[in-house]
Amino acid sequence: MKKNMGTVDRIVRVVVALVLGALVLTGTVSGTLAVILGIVAVIFLLTSTVSFCPLYAPFHFSTRKEGHEAAQG
Repeated sequence: MKKNMGTVDRIVRVVVALVLGALVLTGTVSGTLAVILGIVAVIFLLTSTVSFCPLYAPFHFSTRKEGHEAAQG
């Protein structure tokens, strides 16, 4: 699994996940929408943690800088 997410992409996903999580946990959204947003938040956190987005892979898309990739891995 080759990393395909850059730092900015990862930070944006974590921030969005935190906002979505806050909306769900405070009860601002509820029902089916809350479940969907909770799942999206978890997925964003997981993909940010491993620096890999499975939706980018089929399109050979990457937000990771090439020089940075060689340095870390």
